[in-house]
Amino acid sequence: MSKQVSQHSTQVGGEVGVEDSKPVDRTRRRIIAAAAAGTALAMTGAPAIVRAQSGPKIRIGFWPIASGLPLYVALEKGYFKEAGLDVEGLKFAGAQQVMEAILSGRAEGSANGTGSANLAIGELAQPGTFKIFATNPSNVKHVLDEFIVAADSPIKAIGELKGKRIASGPGIQNVTLAKAVLDKAGATGYTVTELPIGQHVAAIVAGQADACYTLEPTGTVGRMNGTTRVLETGVIAKYVLGDPMAPWHGGSASLSSAFIAKYPAETKKYIAAYAKGIEFVRSKPAEARQYMKGYTAIEGPLTAEVPLAAYMLYNEFTKSDIAYFQKFFDLFSDKGIFSSRLMVEPMLYKG
Repeated sequence: MSKQVSQHSTQVGGEVGVEDSKPVDRTRRRIIAAAAAGTALAMTGAPAIVRAQSGPKIRIGFWPIASGLPLYVALEKGYFKEAGLDVEGLKFAGAQQVMEAILSGRAEGSANGTGSANLAIGELAQPGTFKIFATNPSNVKHVLDEFIVAADSPIKAIGELKGKRIASGPGIQNVTLAKAVLDKAGATGYTVTELPIGQHVAAIVAGQADACYTLEPTGTVGRMNGTTRVLETGVIAKYVLGDPMAPWHGGSASLSSAFIAKYPAETKKYIAAYAKGIEFVRSKPAEARQYMKGYTAIEGPLTAEVPLAAYMLYNEFTKSDIAYFQKFFDLFSDKGIFSSRLMVEPMLYKG
């Protein structure tokens, strides 16, 4: 794994490495204060000439899942270095922690795979903070989201999960979407419990959960070891957006507006280098897979099996893409998760 990657684990919600579904306002002051103190300490004693000569450090938070692959490729292939940029990947246990790091100034942006709704919650807490320049849309063809059950489970459809115990990935985006899919499919009386995605297969095997709303590579892991099977994929596109082939822009790569305003030239270089990572994944998917190792828990035979995400850059969005993105955000407004209706378009980077 590249030396340009740091491990970060934040104590959130009483458990290290688990996203907290509480509003970000409760922790923002603490995070900002800690970040400010750390920055002041780091600058103390640093030679002025070194600070003046060095370019900006670009710290990019990522959740260690397959959809962050363009960042991993760009780091490992040296695309950022070629552009004269000092980029460091910061590994966090969840998307909400990535958002909080950007909000507090401890990171300049996010990699693909960071929950778009998590970024939106940060935007509502501090308007004008986030600019999305790429997403990783998924659907029934480009598989990311799914429900899984035990390999020998008699359950054949999501609607049959009435009264069942459902595990969901941590964080408000995952929980809200799990409930929305269950409701749309006609399931009632269920309970949803947050659980780190890496524990989903084990929870089903141990009988702690009847089904899980999860993200790849979980379904592939369970299939390969013969313990779980996929009940249905592309569930957000089908049940939330109303079309199995609709693009669900559930994860986004972003930069902070403050960084973009302060470093416009470096911003363009960074996005161009990141776009080279996306193009490498698109054109050489088999070769790109190797770069998941070290950044994620995906390695060995699983590397060749896990589905790869699709990617969409800011200049590739159509009116239809934006409309589906907005429909996704509107769900969170309708459910009262967002404090007000948030428009997607102002959050998109314009180039």
